[in-house]
Amino acid sequence: VQLQASGGGMVQAGGSLRLSCAASGRTFSDYAVGWFRQAPGKEREFVAAISWSGSDTRYADSVKGRFAISRDNAKNTVYLNMNFLKPEDTAVYYCAARSGSPQPFIRLYDYWGQGTLVTVSS
Repeated sequence: VQLQASGGGMVQAGGSLRLSCAASGRTFSDYAVGWFRQAPGKEREFVAAISWSGSDTRYADSVKGRFAISRDNAKNTVYLNMNFLKPEDTAVYYCAARSGSPQPFIRLYDYWGQGTLVTVSS
């Protein structure tokens, strides 16, 4: 499955953005999808993940209550709605897919998209 992330940009602290992860290739609804991010000089970290059906979601503690992950299998797209953004949310955001349940571990994901840059100014 091929993934393409989009929707990044520059926003002021407290603002919102919606990222999209569009999939092509294999049956998208067979895969759990995760969002990860990598800030300059830091390791890539887990943000959120969603099961193939959308019924199971997981979030990093740092984004709980502010970010929401969802998916539309008819459109082969997963979304990450980001609200109340903080400067520390600045990073390149990546989406990834795996067979099985949504997981917070990078090594468990088989397919990765290119990143989209989110910059939050104070």
